[in-house]
Amino acid sequence: MLNKRTTEVYALGQHISMSAHKARRVIDQIRGRSYEETLIILELMPYRACYPIFKLVYSAAANASFNMGSNETNLVISKAEVNEGTTVKRLKPRARGRSFQIQKPTCHITIVMKDISLDEYIDTDSIRWSQKPKCKKKHTTMSYYDIYSNGGTWDKK
Repeated sequence: MLNKRTTEVYALGQHISMSAHKARRVIDQIRGRSYEETLIILELMPYRACYPIFKLVYSAAANASFNMGSNETNLVISKAEVNEGTTVKRLKPRARGRSFQIQKPTCHITIVMKDISLDEYIDTDSIRWSQKPKCKKKHTTMSYYDIYSNGGTWDKK
């Protein structure tokens, strides 16, 4: 039997003050790349969204090295997503005592990193080779039910 081993770690950034559309433009460039290549790309891209994403990628790598003992050369970004957060609403004063609403969007960014050097499954058959399986297969028999022998559904009123 194979048990799944956790080979993924994540970092989550919430309420980052930028629109999700601008953050997705950067996230689409780094999805599926290695950790070292991602850091180089994020340092050289000219967008404002690169800095918070850089911090999240760095944090996810620190989580991987602390929690799983992974080497940074084996890390790959397996999933990166951007969701829309709450919109902060502010009022800007205008002429003649009126006000104009300014909407400041936020986003939630999730970076999931995977260690490609670790096996994803653990073989537990070699550990428990002497134990018998706990569940037994139930035998069921098929029975034929004749709907015409008891009058069927048409005789009911």
